[in-house]
Amino acid sequence: MFNADAILNHVSVKGEISNFKLHYSGHMYFTLKDDGAKIKCVMFKNYCSNLKFMPEDGMSVIVSGNISLYERDGQYQIYVENMQPDGIGALYIAYEQLKKKLEAEGIFDRQHKKPIPKFPSKVGVVTSSTGAAVRDIINILSRRYPGIEILIVPVLVQGDGAAYEISEAIEELNKRNDIDVIIVGRGGGSIEELWAFNEEATARAIYESRIPVISAVGHETDFTIADFAADLRAPTPSAAAELCVPDKNDIIYKLNICLNSLFNLMLTYIDEKKSALNQCREMIKAFNPALFINQKRQYIDSLNSKLVSSIKYKIDLYNELIKKYCTNLNILSPLSIISRGYSITYTEELDVVDDIKKVKVGDNINVLVKNGYLDCTINELKEGNVNGREKNK
Repeated sequence: MFNADAILNHVSVKGEISNFKLHYSGHMYFTLKDDGAKIKCVMFKNYCSNLKFMPEDGMSVIVSGNISLYERDGQYQIYVENMQPDGIGALYIAYEQLKKKLEAEGIFDRQHKKPIPKFPSKVGVVTSSTGAAVRDIINILSRRYPGIEILIVPVLVQGDGAAYEISEAIEELNKRNDIDVIIVGRGGGSIEELWAFNEEATARAIYESRIPVISAVGHETDFTIADFAADLRAPTPSAAAELCVPDKNDIIYKLNICLNSLFNLMLTYIDEKKSALNQCREMIKAFNPALFINQKRQYIDSLNSKLVSSIKYKIDLYNELIKKYCTNLNILSPLSIISRGYSITYTEELDVVDDIKKVKVGDNINVLVKNGYLDCTINELKEGNVNGREKNK
């Protein structure tokens, strides 16, 4: 009659887990043992859902519940209602177990980290609407980067349902097209108060977000699963706001430096181009087409003068030759001979009569003298030279 014994209905047993089995029904079956004894245990699903960690073989735990007889096997066993790690907190074990699991899946790998935009236009903030964290984030964002749009998505940040609201808020922001970066976080607190950021739903929502996520949970010494899954971890919500946007004063300072550098570069560039322009002008002067043309014109004038002189020389030379040839022609000309008292006799066919055999008595002939023609008829022909006399024909 274990059920009637008040002591056996409220027992706590410490031991090492062995033969642990998580049934498909959600019930847990295991054995607790120490150096001298062992006892079977069962933890039904409704109690298992309250565990913050997953029991494992070899883990030292303290269980609380009642002892009763399992009639089928004729063995007594502990019906566990609560389980706590022996020496290490349940939340810490759950934290390490989930961290190990997600790390094995590659959710924390650096290759999956998305870059935070340098100049975001709109920031989504997933946090409590009443905490100091949201006020700090709004103040710092507005001061550092005036004009930025901030969309606050209020959620529970601790307690039952907080992880669900956080993951839902991240998913909703990812349905929008105007959010450039998301800040997820809250102020400091105990591990129990920060637990919503150590749950698997929160970590997976951050990992699956197409929008870069900055995790800002608690204080600088607090590390949550969300920090490892996020694209960037900020030690505090205020630091997240500073990491999210640039400082307008830094931008103005850098812009002034760039403007001064640009101005100096422009002056240097202009001076270089002026120098190059002056060189081009000097080169144009040296290779001025007008100067070249004038030089060629002068050369043409020189050639023209030489040509004129050469032509004049040739003309004078040929004039002298012509005069010489004319003189010779005059000397040899029949007209010159005729002018000295000689004549030339032509037949009617204009053949020169240089032989009496070319004519006969009765032929008409023309005799050319220096001032005209004599129209004659041959009455007699005589053979012989001009100095001798010959017989008549």
